[in-house]
Amino acid sequence: MPSFKIDLQTAVVFVATAPEPKVKNFHTGERALNQEGLPMSVVGLLVSDEGEGNLLKVSIPETGLPEGLAPGMPVRVVGLKAKDWENVIKGEKRSGIAFSAVAITPAA
Repeated sequence: MPSFKIDLQTAVVFVATAPEPKVKNFHTGERALNQEGLPMSVVGLLVSDEGEGNLLKVSIPETGLPEGLAPGMPVRVVGLKAKDWENVIKGEKRSGIAFSAVAITPAA
């Protein structure tokens, strides 16, 4: 499925939840890796733009996370993309949008 770039040039972005390891298999605890084999983490981001705020859970490689990332910190997001997904979980069809980014940097 195609992914779409998201433009955050006019948005204000804050960390909502600290990074946590992204898990691929909850039964085994296996860690999710990206296409380059790097371990992934998930960060909650509050994105505010044009009078609206949205909470996004964004997957980011650990190498793209700065030290000391904490809730409330203003950040910039590098390479944010959205991709729709569809899956059957326990016989129930589910779908949604997955967000990923290359990196997060502290806002200047």
